[in-house]
Amino acid sequence: MIDTDTDTAVELQLLLRHPKSTDGYGINRLIERCKPLDTNSTYCNLLQCSHFADTCVVAENEDDGSLLGFISAYRKPAEPNTLFVWQVAIDKRARGEGLARTLLNTLLDADACVGVTHLETTITADNAASWGLFESLNRSQGTGKGERHILFDQQRHFNGDSNSEILFRIELG
Repeated sequence: MIDTDTDTAVELQLLLRHPKSTDGYGINRLIERCKPLDTNSTYCNLLQCSHFADTCVVAENEDDGSLLGFISAYRKPAEPNTLFVWQVAIDKRARGEGLARTLLNTLLDADACVGVTHLETTITADNAASWGLFESLNRSQGTGKGERHILFDQQRHFNGDSNSEILFRIELG
């Protein structure tokens, strides 16, 4: 891995695991560093790390305990065969190495995702990194026929303050 601040090689030893409640504050800080992700309250992240821990995953730097990656997700109550991925946050020190994809695969392999046949997420039209991640997943683990439609409209849902959120639904193969 290349440290972009010093252009020197840095090898990170990562532990991939489900979050615990004590990770909530660190996850909140990680998300703050991952612009343009929307930050949630620390309390929301605490709930993700406790109530939804089985469908979330973190990447912890084994050297210093810092959190370098986080995926929050949940099974939709009305469609328990669908996993909704809420956020993917990767610290700049760990970007470009496939960590987001590794975390996503780890999550899909988790016991809590047994029986999941579909994955959904929302992405703004200009988020090339997220489109690349989920289109790659669709090609490798999906049927390749991802469905897209606007779930939350820029004007109707955000009063023009945020870009439209496009739902991307992947049928897993």
